[in-house]
Amino acid sequence: MSGLLALLDDVAGIAKVAAASIDDVAAQALKAGSKAAGALIDDAAVTPKYLHGFAASRELPVIWKITKGSLKNKLLFLLPIGLLLVNFAPWLISPLLMLGGSYLCFEGAEKIYHLLVPHDETHVFKEDEAGDPAHLEEQKASGAIKTDFILSAEIMTIALAEIPDSNIWMEAATLALVAVGITVAVYGSVALIVKADDVGLYMAKNGYFGVTRNLGTGLVRMMPGFLKLLMVVGTAAMLWVGGSIVIHGMEQLGYGWLGNHIHDYAAAVGHLVPEGWTGFVEWFAKAAMDGLLGLVLGFALIPLATKVIAPIWGAFRGSK
Repeated sequence: MSGLLALLDDVAGIAKVAAASIDDVAAQALKAGSKAAGALIDDAAVTPKYLHGFAASRELPVIWKITKGSLKNKLLFLLPIGLLLVNFAPWLISPLLMLGGSYLCFEGAEKIYHLLVPHDETHVFKEDEAGDPAHLEEQKASGAIKTDFILSAEIMTIALAEIPDSNIWMEAATLALVAVGITVAVYGSVALIVKADDVGLYMAKNGYFGVTRNLGTGLVRMMPGFLKLLMVVGTAAMLWVGGSIVIHGMEQLGYGWLGNHIHDYAAAVGHLVPEGWTGFVEWFAKAAMDGLLGLVLGFALIPLATKVIAPIWGAFRGSK
């Protein structure tokens, strides 16, 4: 009997330790996730542009496909890679992030380039010329998942940096919780945004009160313009995030002159406005300069991508 009581006491002790560990994981995940909130907003702004042109019935399935791809990015690839890099090769993190940031700059600049030169046939990622909706859907979802990988890498890196030193299992559990929570938040928000016009249409047709019907009509009229604005914001976010990743990576590698100049210029601009606006103006000026660098870098990468990388990739895949 005494042995059974001792066993139960040990089990209770283990349960208390496990509960405390769960609380620690949740608290660390909340703190780390809050630090990555800025990147989360970028991710939510970028994704809706990949849903442009789809029938309403296909929007949620495509979002679900991208959500699954995002979870796969974070849990199967970025989480173990991040833990390995932090524990065994931390010097590789900055160069890899800079490579991802350069891709974001390229993709954002490429969107702007094709607005300016819409009939250029040397585009690296051509639209589906056959007009096959299933192929176009797969192509768009694949593009969104690729972009998500870069933004998720930034989110996971920020989160990992905020986790206090502990054992690898605690870090893995915290990162997994951050990954799931942020993915649900991002793509739940995207789903609400892209389906808001359908909700408005239902309210306009089936509302019991005039106010409800008017609100629905206003929502339907507002959403096309809002989605176009969000596409612009998403492209700007790519350039801003990509540029800031490259600049921060340069600082980590010991080349901080560009980042220092940008910081000094942003501070100088901030001092030109009343004190209450200083912080916002400084942030906006820095973001604008980061985005401008991203745009310049992206435009510089377009010839490299079209003339060098695309032919090599085509030869590797056996395509023309």
